[in-house]
Amino acid sequence: MSTIDPTLVPGDAALAADVEYSLEDVAQALADGGAVEAEAVPAAPMRIQVGRIVEAPPEEVSALLPAQPIVPAPQPVPVLVRRKVSGRYRSAGGVQLELRVDVDARRPLRRVSGDFYVQSGATLNYFGSFIVHAPAISIGATTATIDGIGVFTWAAGFPRVRVTIPRNTIFNPPGTAAVQFLTVGGAPGASYTCPFVSAFYRTVQIEEDCVPGVTPFNTYHTGSLPAPPPARALSVAGAYAEAGIQMQSAGVRNVVPLGPYGASWSNAELHHAMQANFSLWQNVPQWKVWLLHAQLHDNGPGLLGIMFDQQGPQRQGCAVFYAGVGGAAAARQRSQLYVCVHELGHCFNLFHSFHKQYMNPPQPNRLNALSWMNYPWGFPGGEAAFWNTFPFQFDDPELVHMRHAFRNNIVMGGNPFGTGAALEHPEQFAEPVEDYSGLRLELRGRTSYQLGEPVDLEFKLETTDLRGREVHANLHPDYGYVQVAIRHPSGRVTMYRPMLEQCILPAMVRLGAGQPSVYESAYLGYGKDGLYFDAPGRYELRAVYHAPDDSRVVSNTFALRVRSPLDREDDEVAELLLGEEQGQLFYLLGSDSRFLSRGNEALDHLVEEHGDHPLAVYGHLVRGVNAAREFKTITPDGKVEARAPDYTEAATDLNAVVTASEAGQGLGNISLNLAMRTLADVQEARGDEELAARTARRMLEHFRGKDLKPHVLELIERQAAAYEPGAQHLDAATRRARANRLDHDLTA
Repeated sequence: MSTIDPTLVPGDAALAADVEYSLEDVAQALADGGAVEAEAVPAAPMRIQVGRIVEAPPEEVSALLPAQPIVPAPQPVPVLVRRKVSGRYRSAGGVQLELRVDVDARRPLRRVSGDFYVQSGATLNYFGSFIVHAPAISIGATTATIDGIGVFTWAAGFPRVRVTIPRNTIFNPPGTAAVQFLTVGGAPGASYTCPFVSAFYRTVQIEEDCVPGVTPFNTYHTGSLPAPPPARALSVAGAYAEAGIQMQSAGVRNVVPLGPYGASWSNAELHHAMQANFSLWQNVPQWKVWLLHAQLHDNGPGLLGIMFDQQGPQRQGCAVFYAGVGGAAAARQRSQLYVCVHELGHCFNLFHSFHKQYMNPPQPNRLNALSWMNYPWGFPGGEAAFWNTFPFQFDDPELVHMRHAFRNNIVMGGNPFGTGAALEHPEQFAEPVEDYSGLRLELRGRTSYQLGEPVDLEFKLETTDLRGREVHANLHPDYGYVQVAIRHPSGRVTMYRPMLEQCILPAMVRLGAGQPSVYESAYLGYGKDGLYFDAPGRYELRAVYHAPDDSRVVSNTFALRVRSPLDREDDEVAELLLGEEQGQLFYLLGSDSRFLSRGNEALDHLVEEHGDHPLAVYGHLVRGVNAAREFKTITPDGKVEARAPDYTEAATDLNAVVTASEAGQGLGNISLNLAMRTLADVQEARGDEELAARTARRMLEHFRGKDLKPHVLELIERQAAAYEPGAQHLDAATRRARANRLDHDLTA
């Protein structure tokens, strides 16, 4: 850690959202302890006459008055309008300070923050950040002084920050901020001279691409449908400008031609497309982001948007899918604005309003937040209640983060989504004191794994109330309704955080006597924080499900053990499975991306050199699923090319998976169910419908030998019947979606 301290000498008032406030307004609001009201509208125009001041009289009354000598009206004393002092300032020199002052103008938050950069030769390096919460504000006729104790990313020797800014008139350029660091007792430290840069607190470059058939969102007038005032035409850039963030276009939108290939995108294709085609993308923190306007995700039209960039430096890319929100109707335009702003909000490291408790540091959940980051369909009172009261803005705690968060906690490519993985509040996973939810969540699966073996568990949600309960069908942690805590062998507790943040319309199912439970399987071995089970020892896991009524349904504590390698081959196989790229390939179920080439090479080596090892089945799985689907890439000249499905290779690998799993050395029930159906799809796509039907019957016989609930077995019987001759077969899009998702719910 550097010993530099840039603070050394070298050697909340509630304010209306749509009003620009002066420093006097803010000071008066603080003195009154209340909100600043809009200035009063002047009365009718006044005119001076002899002996009295009256309202301008009607013409007929004026005619009855005696003539009076003309007296010149006194000229009003000019009011010198002062500039707002809020905005961004920056010093020059070897140690540079970027200062953000937020004490007047739109939605002032009474904060000052800054980032330090150190010049080293021809390079400029980020050093650290600070923020001053609720400083004292002194207003003079020509200057404003802001003074308070800062919170720093390092142990600052001079933690008190005093900022003095001239209050220039609007006829003069903005003033230069003088920043003085002091000890708590007032002894001076370093000082900086920071000229004004911008009224925006931060500037982000955004690059946008779209696919044919999609008309990217432009603007929506908020008065088109019932909503709070003020009514205004709002674009994505406008929504962020209202928050004090400048979204600066990196150029015209590129249209990515799909050619003969499908409009649906997989997670693997999206991530590769960003790395290969986002011209501003670098594997470093930077104020740059990519937004793709696409038609459809493989998970279907219910998936509205996704922040898919979760490898290495994160949060640099997102996509919006117009199959669920496209159209020219006002409600559709409103949804497009919402989804675009919402997904980009994730790139700024903003959590959903109902998941703030899982941030680091945690914050209270805000289910009733009128914010871009809330789900309208999850708002108390319903979706209509949300839109009728939503002012099209971020809430105040989110504004504090966007304007003043420490640089690495917000910059794209900085700290991981959620800012660290520590589970600071394990009580969120504690047993409730009382539980009238009528639901029970169970974690189950294998209790022993070899080192390097992918860990996947089953989630079972069932009703305990004979009257039934409506629940989310999507139990996969990707969708945010279920969170999982992991206690590692060292005692450290982390929260599993999926590699992708997916925003999906809720799929609801009613549990009752006919269908008492839903199941889902999830691969938990890799997420935003890397590999979770990369050391031998005992792990304990516990999950919590957030029900539609906000009940927290806590699961059992599930223990599993990761065994140490028994011999040299076990050790070599573990090395081939435990890479970061391999973890991403398991999560994505394969990828052709050149950015994951080392991971693919490791899995090829596993299959070819250790084909008889029990863990080789996982190499076959990734290769088989990836071969069963096309893989789109965007060429440097902006065209889409696709590798066609290789059904021969897919059938070979998936047959190996099924054979090993049937022998008890492969996948769990849910993943095997999907693997066998994917194999049948491959056989059907090759034109061998009889072989596909035999595979489906083989699947049914396998699961009849398991101790499955009657409603689950009935579902598998219906699945198998779909492959019989004469049955209605799957279309290509459904096959593709299945091949991209092997962990799926078993619901009727």
